[in-house]
Amino acid sequence: MSSDRRNFIKKASVGAAGLAFGGSINAMSAQSYSRILGSSDRINCAVIGVRSRAKAHFMAIHKDPNAKVLFSCDVDDTILEEHNIWCKENIGYVPKVEKDFRKVLKNKKVDAVFIATPEHWHAPMAIMALQAGKHVYVEKPCSHNPYENQLLVEAQKKYGKKVQMGNQQRSAQTSKLAVKEIGEGIIGDVYKGEAYYSNNRGSIGKGSIIEVPKTLDWDLWQGPAPREDYRDNVHPYNWHWFKTWGTGEVHNNGTHEIDICRWALGVDLPESVTSFGGKYAYDDDWQFVDNQQVTYKYPGDKFITWTGHSRGKIIPKQPGRGATIYGSEGIITLSRGGYKLFDLNGNIIKEEKEAGQQSATVNTQGAGDLDWNHIGNFFEAIRKDKSLNSDIKDASVTTMLCHLGNMAQDAGETLKIDQKTGKVLNNDKIMKDWWKREYEEGWEPKL
Repeated sequence: MSSDRRNFIKKASVGAAGLAFGGSINAMSAQSYSRILGSSDRINCAVIGVRSRAKAHFMAIHKDPNAKVLFSCDVDDTILEEHNIWCKENIGYVPKVEKDFRKVLKNKKVDAVFIATPEHWHAPMAIMALQAGKHVYVEKPCSHNPYENQLLVEAQKKYGKKVQMGNQQRSAQTSKLAVKEIGEGIIGDVYKGEAYYSNNRGSIGKGSIIEVPKTLDWDLWQGPAPREDYRDNVHPYNWHWFKTWGTGEVHNNGTHEIDICRWALGVDLPESVTSFGGKYAYDDDWQFVDNQQVTYKYPGDKFITWTGHSRGKIIPKQPGRGATIYGSEGIITLSRGGYKLFDLNGNIIKEEKEAGQQSATVNTQGAGDLDWNHIGNFFEAIRKDKSLNSDIKDASVTTMLCHLGNMAQDAGETLKIDQKTGKVLNNDKIMKDWWKREYEEGWEPKL
C-alpha cells in the first residue's frame, strides 16, 4: 500500500458534517430532538468492524445530532481505506482510525461501542467493552456458543451498562403494534409461529492456504478462536459458514424471524427442539446445513418453526424473509415493512405499513429506518435510562434458540431442554461438543 494511502487511513481529518435527516423518527423529528439535548447528552461512539453491516450503524448514529463516531476500528487496512472514503461521502467526516480495538476501549472519551465483527468476537468483545465501562450495541447473534451467551448476560448485570442486540425489528412500530394486538386477542389464542428466510447463496469453493495479506492483522482477526492458517475463502464474509468463527444461517438470519415469533407468542426457552436438514447445494467448504427446518415445542401446544433456505435455486421465487403468526381466529404476517391481518378464510382485514425508508431484507447491510429506531432507542436508554427494545437478557434467549437449532441438527434427534437454563437434558455428547468452545490461550472471556 502506498504511503499516500497509509496517510489517508492514519491521518484522515475530522470534517464538519452537514446533517441530513430522512425517514421516520419515533416520537419527534431529529431537529426538535437536538433542541432538548445538552453537552452532557453527547454520546461518543466507536464502531468495530466497518465493512458492511456497520454502514447501517454509521448512518443511524449520524441521524442523532448529539452523537458522533470517534473511531472506526477494523483489522484490515483495505477495508478501512474504503470505509474512510464512504464516510466522507455519506456522513461528511472521517472518524479516527484504529486497528486494535483494545486501544479504543481504553479511550475514556468513548461512551458506546458498536460491534459488527465476525460472530466469534461478539460476546468476548462485548464483555471487554463492559469491563472498560462502555455501553454496547452488539450485532446478532450475541454469542458464538451458549457459554458466552450466559456469560454476556452475567457481565451486563455485573457492570451495569446498557447492552442492546441488533435485532432491529424489535423497534418496528408495526411489529410492536401487532404484538400488542396479538396479546389483546385480535387473532384469538395463538399457537404457532412460522419463521422463514430464503436466499440463493453460491458456492464458497474449497479454499487454499495462502500468505496472509499484508493489510490484514490475521492474529487479531482470529482473537479468541484457536489459530488456523489463512485461507482464501474465509475473509471478509464467508467466515459465516465455518464453525470456528460463524454460527450458520439459523443465527445469521434466523435470529431475526425466530425472535419475532417468540415475541408474538410470548414464550422463552422451549421444552424440546427438533431439526431436519442438510448441506445439499454444493460440494465445498461450507460446514453448516444450507437448508434446514427446526421446530421448537412449548408447553400448552405452542410451537415455532424455522425454515431456512440458504442455497439452491428458488423456483418459484419466494419472499426473502418474514414471520407468520397463527391464532384460533386469524393470522398475522409480519415483516420489516409492516404487517397484515387475515381472517380464517384468508381475507385481508387490515394492513399496517412501516413508515420511512424500508429496511433491506437479504443483502449484507440490511440498512433502513429500523436501524435508526433501534439505535435511537439504545441512545434513549443511555441518556434517560429508558427500557431497551432488545436488552441482552431477553435477546440472549432468542440467540439460545438458534444455538439449540444447530445442536439439534447435529444430534439428529429431538433434544429435551431445561427451560430455565437452556441446557440439553438427554445428550451429554451434544453438551460437550456445543456448550463451550476451545479458546486461544489468553483469550477466553472471563468476568
